[in-house]
Amino acid sequence: DAKKLVRSPSGLRMVPEHRAARSPFGLDEPPWVPDKECPRCMQCDTKFDFITRKHHCRRCGKCFCDKCCSKKVPLPRMCFVDPVRQCAECALVSQKETEFYDKQLKVLMNGATFFVTLGTSDKSELMVCRLSNNQRYLVLDGDSHYEIEITQISTVQILTEGFTPGGGNTRAIGMILQYKVPGSEEVMQMKFTAGEDFSCNKKLSASWLAAMHKATKLLYESRDQ
Repeated sequence: DAKKLVRSPSGLRMVPEHRAARSPFGLDEPPWVPDKECPRCMQCDTKFDFITRKHHCRRCGKCFCDKCCSKKVPLPRMCFVDPVRQCAECALVSQKETEFYDKQLKVLMNGATFFVTLGTSDKSELMVCRLSNNQRYLVLDGDSHYEIEITQISTVQILTEGFTPGGGNTRAIGMILQYKVPGSEEVMQMKFTAGEDFSCNKKLSASWLAAMHKATKLLYESRDQ
């Protein structure tokens, strides 16, 4: 998908030429709180003057003094080329998301193997499941082939085992995915189960499911924007 470099008041961004090609995990730039509506820092209440300048957080758009908005942190969800100024609260959120973009996104794209059951069928098929390079489709390959548009996913339930009343460790062993068929209101369901015969791949499957769980959270946030 072709991309273009654009400049906004917040900084340089590398964005898809067509909005329909944007990542489903992306966020739009927020509108900035107008300077005239912000005589004081929205965090510490310091009054702005010729010495204390105003700075806008690139993630939330609120207005802060330099002390409360000094960190420059990567913000890939808005496609910024370089780290951008963010308030302390937003910087913390963006830093946590860095792990998803640096590690978990690669895990999803590399894929993992699961037994996949469609709907209420009692038959399952061994398939390699991965996220497409443009992040817009969940691709399943086996004897059959499916491509599920990420934006059409309605619910994701991660299946675990190993839970104990005392709060013991749990391990992701599968997931139930529900999604809408484009152009229809019909909701389809797929169940993904890590194969017990592939002990060497259990760790990979668990990592893939954990990454999918994080991806789902970001997807819901993008929708709620």
